[in-house]
Amino acid sequence: MEYNKEFWDKYADENESRNNDEFTKFLTDLARSLHCSSVLEIGCGTGIDLRKFDDSFDIHGVDLNDHALELAKKNIPNGKFYKEDITKLPFEDSSVDFVFTHKLLNYLNDDKIDKGVSEMFRVAKRYIVNCELFGEEEQMIDNNTKYRNMLKRWLNYKVKVVSNVNMHEEIEPEQVRFTLLRKV
Repeated sequence: MEYNKEFWDKYADENESRNNDEFTKFLTDLARSLHCSSVLEIGCGTGIDLRKFDDSFDIHGVDLNDHALELAKKNIPNGKFYKEDITKLPFEDSSVDFVFTHKLLNYLNDDKIDKGVSEMFRVAKRYIVNCELFGEEEQMIDNNTKYRNMLKRWLNYKVKVVSNVNMHEEIEPEQVRFTLLRKV
């Protein structure tokens, strides 16, 4: 699953139609309840999942798509956005309280995910959240996407599993697994 600029430009343009207020409120409330002050979304796209984080948070987003990042900067002027890959995050070790992905890892190949998990662990100070389309065996969904079982990818890291459950359909209508980890 190589990066396809045309696919991701179209995805960014259609992103507003995928706005899910329940999910973004859930993430914001979760980060606040965990006393986090800095957040990073990897694969932030247009920043749609970061918009409910107010100025009390230090907001960061990483994406490869220039068009999506332009929209994110416009929509969240107090955020800091970087054109970078999940395998090379532009942050110091243990520098971000709350690192999350939302249906990004379903688009990446296994090698990139393994390197990305290592990078997420490196930059996370406290919590890591993966919300990905779930499949125990990680089968292909179509030519671009694959179900993921993120818990198994974290088993060799020093993390405490706080939660690993399917999200309620009122918060996230697709079959998304919510994996919350505490870095130890």
